[in-house]
Amino acid sequence: MNERSFLVRNPSVLIFIGLLAMFTLVATVLSEGLGVGIVSTSFIKTLGKTLCLCLVAIAMDLVWGYCGILSLGHFAFFGLGGYMIGMWLMYERTRGIVVESLSGVEIPPTPAEIDAAIGNQIFGVVGSSDFPAIWAVASSLPAQMALVILVPGLLALVFGWLAFRSRVTGVYLSILTQAMTLALALYLFQNDSGLRGNNGLSGLQNVPGADGVSQAVVSVWFLWGSALALGLGYLLVAWVVSGKFGSVIRGIRDDEARVRFLGYSVEGYKLFVFVLSAVIAGIAGALYYPQAGIINPAEMAPIASIYLAVWVAIGGRGRLYGAVIGAAFVSLVSTWFTSGQVPSVNLGFYTINWVDWWQVVLGLSFVLVTLFAPKGIGGLFDLVTGRIAPDRGGADLGPGDGALREQEAEK
Repeated sequence: MNERSFLVRNPSVLIFIGLLAMFTLVATVLSEGLGVGIVSTSFIKTLGKTLCLCLVAIAMDLVWGYCGILSLGHFAFFGLGGYMIGMWLMYERTRGIVVESLSGVEIPPTPAEIDAAIGNQIFGVVGSSDFPAIWAVASSLPAQMALVILVPGLLALVFGWLAFRSRVTGVYLSILTQAMTLALALYLFQNDSGLRGNNGLSGLQNVPGADGVSQAVVSVWFLWGSALALGLGYLLVAWVVSGKFGSVIRGIRDDEARVRFLGYSVEGYKLFVFVLSAVIAGIAGALYYPQAGIINPAEMAPIASIYLAVWVAIGGRGRLYGAVIGAAFVSLVSTWFTSGQVPSVNLGFYTINWVDWWQVVLGLSFVLVTLFAPKGIGGLFDLVTGRIAPDRGGADLGPGDGALREQEAEK
């Protein structure tokens, strides 16, 4: 299958990339950093973070919507990617501060003294001054960027190999992924974890080497990076789910036993999809947290991964653009509700403060979508494009009742 035939058979990929490029261009033109200043820097950061959430939603849709693995632990991979790049950002920022503060002394400090001062600045908050072993390559950007991919990927590889080899499926697998996330979060809360415990890593918005560049410009840079990652991620996953490979993983989603009976290595397919989605989630996290400015273990709480599943369900699982729509919609709406700009509703006996109630609205939306619109927001495009479910003579469509399996089999 050549690239031309793939794009011809999947015009939605080109449409998505075109819309993403147009969105990025408009946001840049309207930004304070490189544009006319209509859109504030804080909102540009919100848009950049939203694109990262869209990317991790695509990873979730790949593993759940296409392969049928309901993972409730993908935010662990997202957070690990943030921690890996955050280590370099915090180390280099602290190093710059230490070197500048010691530049005026009569006797120049030795490299060992500089490292000791950096360690004291970073880990003094947890009562230590020594660098843990996991910070061995924190001064190297290429090494930490490699760890953004390797750490989530290796964790997913080990966990997935153990789980899929044991043929754990369904709700039991979901519980295991949630337990993995909780265990990792509880470990990182400890001060001796090497990542500053509950304090996490902070000051990540300060990019080393860009001290003279305003945050308005930096926010646009990250917007570009997030848009590029989202576009490439969408293209990669769309290619993965097309053709024979995509048909096999959708078959696993719909009837795993039958696919195994046909001779396919179900565990191998599931492991590949699980690891790939973890790597994509790690890259999304590495772009998200420098825009957020801080990361701590609370970001890996199991509830975050549940929210991720809700986003995909609301957008429409089994549709990549549905995952993007769901993540973007929930992210922007939640930002609006929690910003304090939405007026409270006085019922006389009780006042609804949307800052506290937006999660209730999110949960209610999930329930309503599940009951009345199982195809999610993305299903609305079926009405516009005339894409309807095939007539199967009353036969059950299976778990992915939004999937057009006849059409998918032709790809």
